[in-house]
Amino acid sequence: MSEIIDCPSPNFDERKSPITIIVLHYTGMTDAASAIQRLTDAEAKVSSHYLIAEDGQVLRLVDEGKRAWHAGKSRWRGIDDVNSASIGIELVNPGHEFGYRPFPEAQMAALLPLMSGIVGRYGVTRGNIVGHSDIAPARKEDPGELFDWERLAKVRLALPRPAKYLTDPHWTDGGFLLALERFGYDVLDGPAAVRAFQRRFRPKTIDGVVDGETRAILLSLLTGGDKGAEARLQG
Repeated sequence: MSEIIDCPSPNFDERKSPITIIVLHYTGMTDAASAIQRLTDAEAKVSSHYLIAEDGQVLRLVDEGKRAWHAGKSRWRGIDDVNSASIGIELVNPGHEFGYRPFPEAQMAALLPLMSGIVGRYGVTRGNIVGHSDIAPARKEDPGELFDWERLAKVRLALPRPAKYLTDPHWTDGGFLLALERFGYDVLDGPAAVRAFQRRFRPKTIDGVVDGETRAILLSLLTGGDKGAEARLQG
């Protein structure tokens, strides 16, 4: 892993709960310099623990022991103060507003050992490694459908996308939302929650429609599917 450069942000406070979640973001700004300036600006009141540039350089903005301000209004698996329970990692990428593009090899190669260290220190389960869109489906789209979750899954740093032995449970839309809430999502805005789930686990079609494939993928995640007990809800 390359050297981590300290670039302190004043935007943090004290944690109120143990670390159990990792949240991945994209910066969604025109360039790295703009993102770093905002994340270290006291008036902006936003930050993350780490930022990874497209060339793989890793910056530490907030000490892991402190509560960075990256999640905003969000919820995951019953936790409303996600900032207190999480480590936030920003990936430099212009995002959907400024020319969304794939995440470069150097950036992904730097992310893996950083995440592995965090998982090792805090015992974060795969089911609690999420994107910003997963914890704030009505507000956010990052890190988005181009992010390589499968690469993380191959080294046990994310849940894999179910692809085999899928069976449609034929839930009603309401039943699907209840199951999605059980999995961890905030379903107050149902269509947004469905889109967030699809963006993460069925990125080829993100339409907010509860179809047979979407239902089957969620059932597989909840029951372990073809991955067995290791891929169950707790990851």
